[in-house]
Amino acid sequence: MQSLPLLAPADAARPVAYLQGRAVSLAQFSAHVQAIAQRLPRTGSMLNLCEDRYRFLVAYAAALSAGHAVLLPPSRAEQVVAEVGNAHPGSYRFQDEDVAAAISNDDCRFSFSPTLIPADRTVMIGCTSGSTGQPKSYPKLWSSMHGSSARNAAAIRQALGIDDATVPAIVATVPPQHMYGMELSILLPLIGGMAVHAGRPLFPADIALALGELPAPRVLVSTPLHLRTLVESSQPFPATALIVSATAPLDRELAAAVEARLGGRLLEMFGSTETCVIACRRTANGDAWRAHEGVAMHPRSDGTLVTAPWFVEPILLQDIVELRGDGEFIVRGRSSDMVEVAGKRASLADLTQRLLAVEGVRDAVLFQPQPDSVATIRRLAALVVAPGCSARQIRERLAASVDPAFLPRPLKIVDALPRNELGKLPRERLMAMLGK
Repeated sequence: MQSLPLLAPADAARPVAYLQGRAVSLAQFSAHVQAIAQRLPRTGSMLNLCEDRYRFLVAYAAALSAGHAVLLPPSRAEQVVAEVGNAHPGSYRFQDEDVAAAISNDDCRFSFSPTLIPADRTVMIGCTSGSTGQPKSYPKLWSSMHGSSARNAAAIRQALGIDDATVPAIVATVPPQHMYGMELSILLPLIGGMAVHAGRPLFPADIALALGELPAPRVLVSTPLHLRTLVESSQPFPATALIVSATAPLDRELAAAVEARLGGRLLEMFGSTETCVIACRRTANGDAWRAHEGVAMHPRSDGTLVTAPWFVEPILLQDIVELRGDGEFIVRGRSSDMVEVAGKRASLADLTQRLLAVEGVRDAVLFQPQPDSVATIRRLAALVVAPGCSARQIRERLAASVDPAFLPRPLKIVDALPRNELGKLPRERLMAMLGK
């Protein structure tokens, strides 16, 4: 049986993480992993609920070294966590205090011991966010996570212009329990030879402080929601060599503003819970995505079939893509994103972008409250953040660029959209805010 390493080969002194500006070496990390692995149950799956990113990283590596899978609930809400646990009998919770107790012994011997994980072992079970319906579970093999992470690391190093010996330092605003946060802030320190800040800063001042605690080259892993906040703040930031964005489309104007504000390139990543990251682009330079080496896109009428050497089987995405050659493609929308009103078809994503472009609109979402209704007019609805504007004003301005059939009714002005911690908009939150 083929096995792949848990940790990329490196010198034992290589930093894996930073705790309040102090580097944690590969040897120290390895000792902490061993200390926790000895305390785990003999069998079961770990519900890793650690808030501290270093403690999450240690607990995750310990679970894998013990032969356990890690469960990633779509949120930390108690009901959601309980549902995921009940769906996996024998699962156990591991939290910050559990890690702290296990690694508090100062007599821990710092010795690096390479660990091999069977390539066909299920190492985690991820869940979709529920932004387009009910969350679904997706088991991940170590071979799949290894293959994807190696390409992510290569893309980041190429964007930074550095070799494998250089250790980029990552600050992430996204939770490690989400697949994007897992890939970019947990797997890269393990597989990609990088290091990660232990915190999860949210506000501009906290992000600036975290970046300032790291050596160059600094990498910020974030979302469009957080990046817009950074651009609009007056907070000064340390020079950041690379900014990585995902979870929602990023427009070119914002990407350029982020690069100007933080001083580095912005690399947007494209993927899903089903596939993990499969492509990237420098958004400030154009709309075309470049697929990771080995990824092949096969357009179909109902979406796009994606293949890669590290996939167990081809995966069908709802995204509609247009191939450009040489591994490049343009995303034209999603099959589930297309709506039909009065015999006319349009993309919800395109309509939302047109709404966002209306003067006075700071944030907005356009959606179909009753997509499966029969024998009724399938109207669209919109929630809009537009201080000082009325719904009538926004609708009149939108009418200049949108067919009357797709003008939202109702259009409700709100103080803020009900985004989750990743900036996404779960459908049940939209319906609740709309009052449906």
